[in-house]
Amino acid sequence: MNLQLKIVAISVALLIGCSPNTPEKEQSIGPITLVIHGGAGTILKENIAPEKEAAYLKTLQAALDSGFQILAGGGRSVDAVIAAVTILENDPLFNAGRGSVFSESGKNEMDAAIMDGSNLMAGSVAGVTTIKNPIQAAYAVMTKSEHVMMIGAGAEKFANDQGVAIVDPSYFFDSTRYKQWQKVKLKAQSSTSLLDNVTRDKKFGTVGAVALDRYGNLAAATSTGGMTNKKYGRVGDAPIIGAGTYADNESCAVSATGWGEYFIRLNVAHDIAAMKRYTNLNLQQCADSVVLKKVLALGGDGGVITLDRAGNFTMTFNTAGMFRGYIREKEEAHVFIYKE
Repeated sequence: MNLQLKIVAISVALLIGCSPNTPEKEQSIGPITLVIHGGAGTILKENIAPEKEAAYLKTLQAALDSGFQILAGGGRSVDAVIAAVTILENDPLFNAGRGSVFSESGKNEMDAAIMDGSNLMAGSVAGVTTIKNPIQAAYAVMTKSEHVMMIGAGAEKFANDQGVAIVDPSYFFDSTRYKQWQKVKLKAQSSTSLLDNVTRDKKFGTVGAVALDRYGNLAAATSTGGMTNKKYGRVGDAPIIGAGTYADNESCAVSATGWGEYFIRLNVAHDIAAMKRYTNLNLQQCADSVVLKKVLALGGDGGVITLDRAGNFTMTFNTAGMFRGYIREKEEAHVFIYKE
């Protein structure tokens, strides 16, 4: 290379922020890790009976066990987050799958998304009413179609064609959720406030998981029944890649729960990942900056779980509590509900 070309090469290398002829530093890979959440909100110990608290903790533990068993056996992070979220979708305690809340029209309309941090592949479904486990349909969209998002009847037909379990909508009926909806609906009918029509549930039961496998690959998954008494066709942040769900090996994996409109407007999941990738802030600082500052500044609330390739993770929320837990290689599992 002559002197003039060498000068140009060095100038370009400096311009894009790297040293010429110096390979990018490899990011260290941390221990296999799984982090989960089951929603954030006004979750206070005095409002939850001891037996119900025990039931929440039991299911959170089961979700951790299910996902971590896959990681410990050499499985992929994508499979681990699906396993964990499926357990949470099957428990009516959580606002996802069988425990999904009711929309204004009296339906259970569910959303879910998954993303593979190793290749940025992603899949999601929204507004589905007959798919037993929406997270499994989202995975089918990611792996068996050329698309990222499918909605409504089309998503249901595709899921059925791919062998994903389909059930009658009555499968999702839960008496506790129905009573909650009736209460919210009555309040909305007697109020002139638009916000009362989609009143906060005191807690957001959206579920999610992020995982790091032994190969250094990250994945994120999120599933939700949305917001009680939501308008027809309303979609929250959970199935929107970059808003409620995101994973990239070069930054981190994120799954969110909260008032979806604010998380969409702020592109919360991707904002945290971008901050991690392009600044010198650590993962906790990135999550805190977005959830504890930006979301609150707009008037929103909720939380996130995040995980990077080095095994660092956060369980950050700006509410009174968040159902959450984590497990790492050679460590005991830990589950939590309240701010502690």
